[in-house]
Amino acid sequence: MGRAHRISDWNPEDVVAWEAGNQQIARRNLLCMMAADHVAFSIWALWSVMVLFMPESVYGFSAADKLLLGATATLTGACLRIPYTLGIVTFGGRNWTTFAALVLLIPTVGTIVLLANPALPLWTYVVCAALTGCGGANYAASLTNVNAFYPLRLKGSALGIVAGIGNLGVAIVQVVGLLVLAVAGNRQPYWVCAIYLVLLAVVAVAAALFMDNLECGTPMNSMRMIMFERDTWVLALLYVGTFGTFIGFSFAFAQVLQIDFIAGGQSTAQASLHAAEFAFIGPLLGAVARIYGGRLADRFGGNRVTLAVFTGMVAVAGALAGVSTYDDHTPGLTTSATMIGYVVVLLALFILAGLGKGSVFKMIPAVIEARSHTLPISDTERRHWSRNMSGALIGFATAVGALGGVGVNLALRQSYRSTGADTTAFWIFFVWYTVAAAVTWSMYVRRRAASDLIEQAARPAPVPPLADAGLVR
Repeated sequence: MGRAHRISDWNPEDVVAWEAGNQQIARRNLLCMMAADHVAFSIWALWSVMVLFMPESVYGFSAADKLLLGATATLTGACLRIPYTLGIVTFGGRNWTTFAALVLLIPTVGTIVLLANPALPLWTYVVCAALTGCGGANYAASLTNVNAFYPLRLKGSALGIVAGIGNLGVAIVQVVGLLVLAVAGNRQPYWVCAIYLVLLAVVAVAAALFMDNLECGTPMNSMRMIMFERDTWVLALLYVGTFGTFIGFSFAFAQVLQIDFIAGGQSTAQASLHAAEFAFIGPLLGAVARIYGGRLADRFGGNRVTLAVFTGMVAVAGALAGVSTYDDHTPGLTTSATMIGYVVVLLALFILAGLGKGSVFKMIPAVIEARSHTLPISDTERRHWSRNMSGALIGFATAVGALGGVGVNLALRQSYRSTGADTTAFWIFFVWYTVAAAVTWSMYVRRRAASDLIEQAARPAPVPPLADAGLVR
């Protein structure tokens, strides 16, 4: 309680200081950010669950309207990620994490009010869904903070852990929604929001008590400078394919399954319950895979793992489009075999997207570190440049990546409105993954020099003499 909660000089690459106590400081902040990010992600995905409690006969909203709520939440989460990244660097991880948790109380309470008043127009729901996007923006801020606390040799695992636990929030809120649906039916959705009101208060208090503010330099300059780096745009587009797929389908998975179950002859109530039974599995697998994606990238290189991921996503998206095309040309109700095909292939897509999120995030600090060695500056200046620029790039990449989730929801929405099926959207995803795989191979795998630089940057730093250790106390 007596700590100043502010660290003015932090060098995670100092191995002696890291082993002597700095790793405990980093771990304490990591645990708090994991908890806050997890709850924030759940709020971001709140409307993907709430739509299951909103039968069209009561609320008057079509499947396209419900997908619009998910797209709106995703869009605001993407747009706010850069401001949130700048906020956490400017005001400190402790201060910003506490503030971000308290802000999310507003849309959570608003959701309770809206669900209790089904006569309200669609735009009021859209506004509330937009406010839940603050939870998605908190993701970028947390990752930027973790990137600053951890050395390059551990960034893949550290970023993977905090992102994976955060992403689990999507699955957990859907599990909570499933339990409420199973116990109380679609009449008591308020319990979902009430649980998260308590959790938001808990993580806000924990951040205020146990986190630290890390002084990281001039965030606005770093964000402006990173825009002129070629790799910024390439890595951000790769993250569109991985994180965009994960968050886009996390919001849309339940709706897609519900529509398919209805097409299979089930009632709306049955379809909602069965969709909820499967909907959490995809985000759960993707979140767990995110952790292992970072570890695989630490071991084999983010560029190689990312190429393997996109190659797999091309195959999976092709199979998904094939199953959907077959269903479109088969008369009658959707068969059980077709439904199994949908679920299995979509789950495989979640796993691959999760692995890719981890590998792309390993590439970001490695590429920036390699770039820093080409600059005519001192080692201290280079270290600060690398930390600030990689943090800025993480914030920018997560913002652009979340826009991919908007694209997924809008593509599905337009496909349903135009053809009554999701086949067209699946073929679009197939083309995008093919392009991403080609770009990864061309820029980060085929070029031997680029590959060597990335691998060299990922190696542990040599242990300095004990006299040079700079332990932060």
